[in-house]
Amino acid sequence: MAQVKTIEGKVVFEPIEMGVWGIEGADGKRYEPLHMPEQLKMPGRKVKVKVRLRPDTVTARMWGIPVEIVAFHTIAP
Repeated sequence: MAQVKTIEGKVVFEPIEMGVWGIEGADGKRYEPLHMPEQLKMPGRKVKVKVRLRPDTVTARMWGIPVEIVAFHTIAP
């Protein structure tokens, strides 16, 4: 079973290839959700997400740590 972790950070969009949505964590790491929820696709938005780490997955962009978002909420500015 994959490890579940809670992270806080901000949403980013990087214009590489066809573009990649990600989360820059407060821990300094970059996380690449396999399926970013539409509600989170706002660059700069602060979020707290519960993710399942997917070390068995490789993405074409290799931008960050592949994760599957299990739950999320935004943090007021």
